[in-house]
Amino acid sequence: MSAPDARHWDVIVVGAGFAGSLVAGQLGARGWRVLVLEAGQGAPDAEQGHLDAVESYRSAMAKVPNSPYGAGRWIDSPDVTDLSGDTGGGFRSDGYFVQRGPLPYASGYLRANGGTGLAWTGLAPRMHPEDFRAADFGHGRNWPIGYGDLEPYYRAAEREIGVAGDVDEQRAGVGLPFPDGYRFPMRSIPRSYLDEVIAKALDGRSVQEPGAQGPTRLRVVTTPHARNGLPHPDADPDEPAAGRPCQGHASCVPICPSRAKYTPLRTQARWGPSVTLVTRAVVTRVRIAGNGRAAGVEYRACRDDAVTPAAVSTHTADADLVVLAAHAIENARLLLASGAANSSDQVGRNLMDHPVLLTWGLMPRQIGPYRGPGSTSGLEGFRFGAARARRAPFRIEIGNWGWSWALGPPDGRVAELLRSGGPDGRGLFGPQLRRTLADRIGREFAFQFEMEQDADPANRVTIDPRHRDALGNPRPVLHYNLSDHVKRGIVAAKSVSDQLFGLLGAEDHTRFDAGPAWPGHFEYEGRSYAYRGAGHGAGTHIMGDSPATSVVDEWQRCWDHPNLYAVGCGSMPTVATSNPSLTMAALALRSSDEIHRDLLARRRPGSVRGPGGTADPALRGADRR
Repeated sequence: MSAPDARHWDVIVVGAGFAGSLVAGQLGARGWRVLVLEAGQGAPDAEQGHLDAVESYRSAMAKVPNSPYGAGRWIDSPDVTDLSGDTGGGFRSDGYFVQRGPLPYASGYLRANGGTGLAWTGLAPRMHPEDFRAADFGHGRNWPIGYGDLEPYYRAAEREIGVAGDVDEQRAGVGLPFPDGYRFPMRSIPRSYLDEVIAKALDGRSVQEPGAQGPTRLRVVTTPHARNGLPHPDADPDEPAAGRPCQGHASCVPICPSRAKYTPLRTQARWGPSVTLVTRAVVTRVRIAGNGRAAGVEYRACRDDAVTPAAVSTHTADADLVVLAAHAIENARLLLASGAANSSDQVGRNLMDHPVLLTWGLMPRQIGPYRGPGSTSGLEGFRFGAARARRAPFRIEIGNWGWSWALGPPDGRVAELLRSGGPDGRGLFGPQLRRTLADRIGREFAFQFEMEQDADPANRVTIDPRHRDALGNPRPVLHYNLSDHVKRGIVAAKSVSDQLFGLLGAEDHTRFDAGPAWPGHFEYEGRSYAYRGAGHGAGTHIMGDSPATSVVDEWQRCWDHPNLYAVGCGSMPTVATSNPSLTMAALALRSSDEIHRDLLARRRPGSVRGPGGTADPALRGADRR
């Protein structure tokens, strides 16, 4: 879309992904004039854009998260294919990120209209109340808010993105508090057959972690999903129902052909007329006025795919308030390039992800993998409790997609059998090959252990003028490592995995060898391990209760600039153990209320600010007239 007519906006939102789309929608519904600037491409027609993306995915050689979404030459989207491991250990990086850490930051993200919310898994669990006070266990930071502060916004986010789940099961299996009478918008996504087999074998059994005082009791719990399940019999017809119910396509990452999975495009379809979206608009800096307030932004508009002087034009946009919502790494990069919000020296620091330990094997019988969402259930008992003082807590996802995340799609196993699959070491062919494939691939399963990573200021995003992108903007320079606390969590997870395989009677095929397939390979206490990145970047503009130690306050408002917000997972003091998108959505909705109050206060010169910077209670909830 071309650049809008020059005018003064109420709000500029940078980024049209998960958080940005929600904030723009909330403010637009209250009548504020919102300009949304998105670096990536957007399809002029949503339906045709979806069909084109599905076709791009089908024809892509590598079915990676970014494969359906063509990025222009004016921007880069970091991708998992940018990394490879070395045979002697270590890793190589050939992409948008400049990697300088001992270990690789192993996640990518998508710069397109809708952002990484196009390619996410669709899993939408809440954080556990304990996750908000990690520092009480001796590692990481506490949040300036608690579960109770966010709980109403969790409900609002679950309605906005259309979550399917079972409240009673979440109460009993995870220990989450819900208000009496609350239910998710849709009934839970049914368990896979693999879930049922594992639940029958594990429910009520226990495993013993090394160093733990007592055993952990096992229970398989279904996971809340932001995808269309079956509606409740008495469902409100206004509850979210865009797209068809889940068809089990097994391509949720990167794209759901039936549109059952929520993406930010669903929220954008409900935007009011006061919201204007401009794509191919790469923000280069936030303009800070002499009084310390954000005056607006500067951005470059790219008319077509050619990065030439004739195709790129520079613009400025002015606003009363600016919201950065461009991903944890992009927000940090932009703040650093703008010289903004960094009096605490915390911008870019505390970069976190969920390092994922994968274990994989063969069940004793057929379990029907490669159907439905990537995970429909998990084991939740390792997320909380006293053990997190000793090692990183973790959540266990039961993987429905066989060995694909660990070893790639099944065609790799076909090639292996063709080379040397027979008992004599010779290749298999014909009926023998088909029988062996059907037997082995039909028994594949995996566990995915998602580790909480503690906030470490040494893990950070910086910029270096020697490294620039096609438009001349500084690229992110990353320093990343895993603490001993996280590595002890990985050790504990592998011990738990060994016991789970034993209880299931399954063949364990897990093996971590240094080489191209495992950039995240490392050794700890004499044993080899490896991790994947979960795509859950967090912590780079961290939230806190003091401007001396954090970048934003509890509303995601920058301490240094009262009209500049940095929203998204970058504000999270802990990445916790749950997939963070639902929490990011809840935080975005909570911040939207405060942004609305800020704008109202600016329009009413006599308004009085309350404690903590919030507006006078008389203004709360009032809409602009």
